[in-house]
Amino acid sequence: MYLPKFTITNKILKNIGIIEASKEVIDHAPLLPYYEKQFRSDALVRTVHYGTHIEGNELNLSQAEKVLMGQEVVARDRDIQEVINYRKVMDFINDLGFKIKDLRVDEEMIKKLHKLTVEKILPEEKCGKFRTTGVVVKNSRTGDVSFRPPEVSFLLAQINDLLQFIDSTPTQDIHPILESGIVHYELVRIHPFTDGNGRVARALSTLILFIKGYDIRKFFSLEEYFDSNAAEYYEALQSVAKNSGDLTKWLEYFTKGLAIELSKIKEKVEKISVDGKLREKLGGKPLLLSDRQLKIIEYIQKTGYLQNQAFETLFPLVSEDTILNELKTLLQNGIIQKRGVTKGARYVMGGD
Repeated sequence: MYLPKFTITNKILKNIGIIEASKEVIDHAPLLPYYEKQFRSDALVRTVHYGTHIEGNELNLSQAEKVLMGQEVVARDRDIQEVINYRKVMDFINDLGFKIKDLRVDEEMIKKLHKLTVEKILPEEKCGKFRTTGVVVKNSRTGDVSFRPPEVSFLLAQINDLLQFIDSTPTQDIHPILESGIVHYELVRIHPFTDGNGRVARALSTLILFIKGYDIRKFFSLEEYFDSNAAEYYEALQSVAKNSGDLTKWLEYFTKGLAIELSKIKEKVEKISVDGKLREKLGGKPLLLSDRQLKIIEYIQKTGYLQNQAFETLFPLVSEDTILNELKTLLQNGIIQKRGVTKGARYVMGGD
């Protein structure tokens, strides 16, 4: 069985401490459904875009978002297909739902992730199939050979070792964040497929986190961190071989990325989470709000107040009477307050 070699350094401890503190805030923040949806949508777009961009995909963030929305984009067919495919990979993981905690990662699961990743990109006979030839890994931007993966004759044995490691982690007392990072590195190192290994490794790493209860409301994306400095990402991966198989430097890099990402999300969540006093006014009961009402709350929380003259900008082609009716429900439930009685009156958040 594969036994990872690493040291729990002060950097790793500090990063995991930040991750755990951020997770606690994010998991328990009382968010309106609108924001929940927005955070997940944003994380998905960033995951898909940056997760393919680091592999050489030429679409920008805006183009990737349009592809995900089904809009037409003028670009290489392969770039468009990569984005579509990685969206399917993330949808597959997200759709596992409550079943995910009982999921066992096996060879078929890894092959499934690969098949979704390279569908319509590689020939059908190579989709979801382990490679049968030797390969070298090159930096997509420089063309330099990064490293040489194991020979085909060792591939299945090393995959089985990795799967045994995943199965055994509950008894080894390895933190889920570290397990995710280790699995990420090992799949990249083994390089079991002819193409798509990086995307599959990052997807499997995410799946490991979700299985272990670290989905963190599906608000996060590590891919942007990796892509922000691709050279640093590859250097961190290569540090393991340079240090005789020691994963410490890689795990410091990996945990730092998740700490940075979750810290950013925690700050955003704290800014827009529903105020405790407001929930007390509602008696802790959920209130079904319309899309317009959610948009009104978002606007007030961003700008501090809403006035009648902003109605047309906020809701083009919607009558003032309709908007006033939407405001009425929010006022009656104490979610917002009205200050002033004329057309210049301001609507602010309740308790402000």
